[in-house]
Amino acid sequence: MCQAGEAVQVTVKSGICSQEWKVQYSSMSKCVLKGSTASLSGIYKHPDHLTVTKTIWTVNPVKDKKNINLLNYPDYRGRVQTFQSDQTSFLRLSNVSREDEGMYCLRILTNVERQKYLGFPGIELNVTELRVEIPEEVVEEHSPVLVCSTTCDLSEKTYLWYKNGRPLSEPLDRNELLLQSVSSDDTGNYSCAVRHLEHLSSPAVTLSVRYPPKSVSVSVSRSVIVEGDSVTLSCSSDSNPPALNFSWFKEDQTSAVGSGQSFSISSFNSSSSGRFYCEAQNKYGSQRSASVSLSVKAEESVWSSVTVIVGISAAAVMTVILMLVVWLLIRRKRVTPSEQNPRGNPQVATVESPEDAYMTLDPKSRCAEYDTLDNMKRSCDTDDPEDQDAIYYNMDK
Repeated sequence: MCQAGEAVQVTVKSGICSQEWKVQYSSMSKCVLKGSTASLSGIYKHPDHLTVTKTIWTVNPVKDKKNINLLNYPDYRGRVQTFQSDQTSFLRLSNVSREDEGMYCLRILTNVERQKYLGFPGIELNVTELRVEIPEEVVEEHSPVLVCSTTCDLSEKTYLWYKNGRPLSEPLDRNELLLQSVSSDDTGNYSCAVRHLEHLSSPAVTLSVRYPPKSVSVSVSRSVIVEGDSVTLSCSSDSNPPALNFSWFKEDQTSAVGSGQSFSISSFNSSSSGRFYCEAQNKYGSQRSASVSLSVKAEESVWSSVTVIVGISAAAVMTVILMLVVWLLIRRKRVTPSEQNPRGNPQVATVESPEDAYMTLDPKSRCAEYDTLDNMKRSCDTDDPEDQDAIYYNMDK
């Protein structure tokens, strides 16, 4: 009989074991992804005078010990399937985990109690996971290489890459991804997978591209500066890592006038006027902003106030004049003929407006004066001449 551990060679030597016992595995090691399905197989031969009654798969067999069938292991229940085809035995192990790592061997049982065979050593099963490796520091315009690494050598050699969950490239026959001349746009979360097992992709790893300050700008706390105001200038930039060093300059001076992300002038006056700019810096470089012009606006502000006041006064005067004209028109409409020419004062003359003389065609609505040949004059005191008595004056008296 061939004991476990004795059949190290493919063919057992004469005198110890029958030369006709043989197990040949599909491979002596297998690397699979965690969560995937491992497929193992072995082809066996046996002495012609024996009949194979059963083949079983076991894990990590121990010499001179009874090795349990995987189908009876509680940890493998529901995850193991075995198949037999002629003299080939297959094992399928689904949803593999790190705990499944070990040596898997095929054991052959025959119709003779003591004639059994263990194919040892068996297949060494290794379980791995995908992991993205990136350089410790990626600087703008460099060309870093990203690696989809494993702890063992997978049989599948086609890799897929993703950025922020979206496919980044066509399938590659290597586990490396070269990013040419990166910029801030290449910052993102990168992951990888192998073909046919895309659902078992690696955890995403963040690639952060480092670059010097750019888009440096200055903002001013006031849009209009009056003499004596407190003015604060703020410097902002886009950089990775964020800029920590800020310097302030005035164009007519050779050295910096301040530092820090903000620069304040407590009491602004004409001598403070000028063009200011800031410079932002991090470990990868620096950039200066465009300059901004600051000047006192006191005189302009005063004239603006005067203009507003004058405008308001003019509007008020026009309103008063318009109201006066309306009042006079209403008053004129209400004046009666007797008020225009009192009887006790014949010397007061009444001036007729063209509208009173010509615009109305109804003679009953007019009051007219007539001179006769005998120097007699008639006057109307009411709107209807027919309803009034004529009054005559003797010019001789």
